[in-house]
Amino acid sequence: MLIEQIPLKNGCALGLRFEMQKYPLMTIRAEKGFLMCGYLNVSAAETLGDVAAKVKGVQSFEDMLKATVVEVTKFARELGIEIGMTGREALEKMF
Repeated sequence: MLIEQIPLKNGCALGLRFEMQKYPLMTIRAEKGFLMCGYLNVSAAETLGDVAAKVKGVQSFEDMLKATVVEVTKFARELGIEIGMTGREALEKMF
């Protein structure tokens, strides 16, 4: 497992990377929510009341920051996070 601090304009996020058999399972946690990779389920995050946004096809934290958000919870939408923005833009709104 890799844990890394990820500096952003509005704060410092925490990246977690777990090596699986073929691709990594990754998430970046900000103050109010998190950015997830394709392994994780937005419906589950929404059911639990989390602010979450999903990106796909990523293998590094930098990939996650550059990738396009493809799915969000309603709680993320309430913070102004939208499908089509970058992972970095979504995380900035989570501070």
